[in-house]
Amino acid sequence: MVGSLPNRTVRGVRAAVAPSRLLLAGKTVLAIGISWAIAPHMPGVTDQYPYYAPLGALVSMYPTLMGSAKTGVQTLLGLAVGIGLATLVLITVGPNWWSIPIIVGIGTLLSGTGWFGAGREYVPMAALFVLIIGGQDADSYSLGYLVQMAVGVLVGLLVNVLIAPRLSSAAASARVDALEAQLATHLRTIGTAVTAPQPLQHEEWTRSIAALQRTVDDVRRELADADESRKGNPRALLHRHDARRDHERLRILESLAFHVRDISAVLADAVWERPGALALSPGLEAPLNEACAAVADAIEHGRGIKDASAAAHRTSGVAARAVRQLVQTVNEGTASEGSSMGPGVFTAMHLRRILMQLQEPAS
Repeated sequence: MVGSLPNRTVRGVRAAVAPSRLLLAGKTVLAIGISWAIAPHMPGVTDQYPYYAPLGALVSMYPTLMGSAKTGVQTLLGLAVGIGLATLVLITVGPNWWSIPIIVGIGTLLSGTGWFGAGREYVPMAALFVLIIGGQDADSYSLGYLVQMAVGVLVGLLVNVLIAPRLSSAAASARVDALEAQLATHLRTIGTAVTAPQPLQHEEWTRSIAALQRTVDDVRRELADADESRKGNPRALLHRHDARRDHERLRILESLAFHVRDISAVLADAVWERPGALALSPGLEAPLNEACAAVADAIEHGRGIKDASAAAHRTSGVAARAVRQLVQTVNEGTASEGSSMGPGVFTAMHLRRILMQLQEPAS
């Protein structure tokens, strides 16, 4: 657990200085600077509250255009509702020791409805600020608060439009390719571990399985982020990308990952001879290794899944023959041992399912 802390620290630093994050930081700096320069020149009493314009710019800055627009609108909506609640107090009982807590409590309840999204915290906050900070000038304060926040949000949106966020579709596609390669590598490792005189250490095997699941989760998030990055982005008009293919590939790879993890778990029990584990039949190591390696080639060689090229068909054919050989060896062992249970049976079943899913027609 302690050894994983440096790795998490390195990953955190890399994420913080990633190109997309640096671009967002630069745009945030620019938006805050512009909004702060504009705020003192707003008409009427609103120029008395210039500090809210940079806050509006800050809350509206988001890695994607659609995210910025959505966050900005939700923030302004939350502010408007909070100011409305405060106004209700001002025109009725007035702010006092019991009306302020009650109206803030009502704002907190409203913020939990899910209607305001990113602006939910601003419902009770705006009500509290107007009643306590606004004081005798609550009307002027409310107007200045809302207008200056709107100025900041507008500046943030304009900066995000003029300096459009980079599209992450290519990076997401590359992560799908990496997941495909990782699945193939893990399947080869499983076969090699069965035939190796010194099997993998338990910790190494466990880390490999956990890394596979983390990669699946990361790729799913990156595809969702890539879809979001294209919404309203002018760059998407110049860089066409069929995201449906990436999602289809991920759907299949997620299913393949389930089979690979299941194979890994069953063979791990056999390799380490855990209590209750099913023993690996003698003579099964070599055909099992060959079948795992051949199916790994079928996963990786097609590069994109359901590849119709001649090379992909040849690789798939080799894999099918290797799995049939494994099934034949398993059947022979079943007949001689009088038992139909064993790691070979489970492995052959999962490998056949993998090949079937690789050959399914695209939906």
